[in-house]
Amino acid sequence: MNREDRVCVIGSGPSGITAAKNILDKGYTNMVIYDRGSEVGGNWVFEAESGHSSVFETTHLISSKNFSQYDDYPIPEEFPDYPGHKHLAGYFQGYAKHFGLYDYIEFGTMVEHCEKNADNTWSVTTNKDGQQSTQQFDWLVVCNGHHWKPRYPEWANSEDPRNQFSGKITHSHDFKRADGYKDKRVLVIGGGNSACDIAVETARISHHSDISMRRGYWVVPKFFFGLPTDYLHNQIDRFLGFVPWTVRRIGLEALVKMYNGKNWRYGMQEPDHHFGGTHPTSNSELFYFIRHGEITVQSDVAKLEGNTVTFTDGSSKDYDEIICCTGFEISHPFFDQNLIDYSQGEVPLYLKMLPVEHDNLAFIGLFQPLGCIWPASELQSKILARKMTGEWLAPDDMQAAVRHELDNPDIQQLKTARHTITVDYPPFRKRLLKNLPKDYKSFTVMPAKSPTKQAEELRKAS
Repeated sequence: MNREDRVCVIGSGPSGITAAKNILDKGYTNMVIYDRGSEVGGNWVFEAESGHSSVFETTHLISSKNFSQYDDYPIPEEFPDYPGHKHLAGYFQGYAKHFGLYDYIEFGTMVEHCEKNADNTWSVTTNKDGQQSTQQFDWLVVCNGHHWKPRYPEWANSEDPRNQFSGKITHSHDFKRADGYKDKRVLVIGGGNSACDIAVETARISHHSDISMRRGYWVVPKFFFGLPTDYLHNQIDRFLGFVPWTVRRIGLEALVKMYNGKNWRYGMQEPDHHFGGTHPTSNSELFYFIRHGEITVQSDVAKLEGNTVTFTDGSSKDYDEIICCTGFEISHPFFDQNLIDYSQGEVPLYLKMLPVEHDNLAFIGLFQPLGCIWPASELQSKILARKMTGEWLAPDDMQAAVRHELDNPDIQQLKTARHTITVDYPPFRKRLLKNLPKDYKSFTVMPAKSPTKQAEELRKAS
């Protein structure tokens, strides 16, 4: 409850800035925000060369603007339905300026080590321009994101001489522009959002682009009936939330199949799981490019030899480059593994943010929603700020509360490394809102014709 407590926030991306803003709102001005980059925005600051950012030149949101904005700082009404990285970088930087966050940020600063002290404080060691420094903090708020350490397929790092590719293997994290793939024979690995976006981009100028999918995926368009798809998803939850998910799922599956037709028409496997069993892929161009002969769908990779890739269906084809769109590992390299390690298995955090063992540590934005991250990060941050002042109390039995969350996920997904931190945005938002004052107004719960205008009215009213 001491407003003189020193607070360390790691990262000035979308989750880091809303954590800092809400902590400042409670009077904790003795705060520092460390960021390895040179500007606010995290992943959404496009870098032409490979670095921390994972966005490429044509990256746009897969959630629409109405469900991708902070309650405290609405997205400008003139933004398109699905803003690109330039819009979003400007939006996050505008947020930081509006709430006076730049005065607290130390850019170009890498956090190298965080250690828990005997007096329950944290020693945080940083490196800036080759100079190390260690400072003590009463609170540690981790917002470094989980889209920066690439995960590769096992065969990509194989030492078996019979399984070697003579071309170039990269990860989607390093994909920045399609022009480097002109006239190349390209194979994209994966069926998620990045894989489908990159396959479409390279197909525009490559000799040919193929996409290798190990299973069938649910691919949803970005618009249904002229409305952003997540608007429909949230409306279904709002009006039919009382209907069991299994019943709503049947309707959603029927709607997607009616819109797209069967996957086999595109050379894809039918999904081996129900809708929501993996993250649905939001893309309105993939099927167009497939049916126009610009992209060919292949099965899973079985073998690499020279430039030849052999697939599990027995077919083979030659390629110059392979781009692995196989996700990211959860990594916090500044913690000793015996203290914090969420790289494997379950991630035991209450409300996806609070560890049982450390009452002055929080992770903001360490979840993967069927929806957008930072509106829920904002709600997490408001809960954390109230915890710091004593206005909000964690459950007495945190261990049991975390166990309950893990045993009762928002949605049942396949047991893979990609799905350890999944939440479904509408029910997750509801759970977070239950932990905030009843008079808290969140405009995203309302289906307004103009959410931005409504948000402005709510903000003025409050």
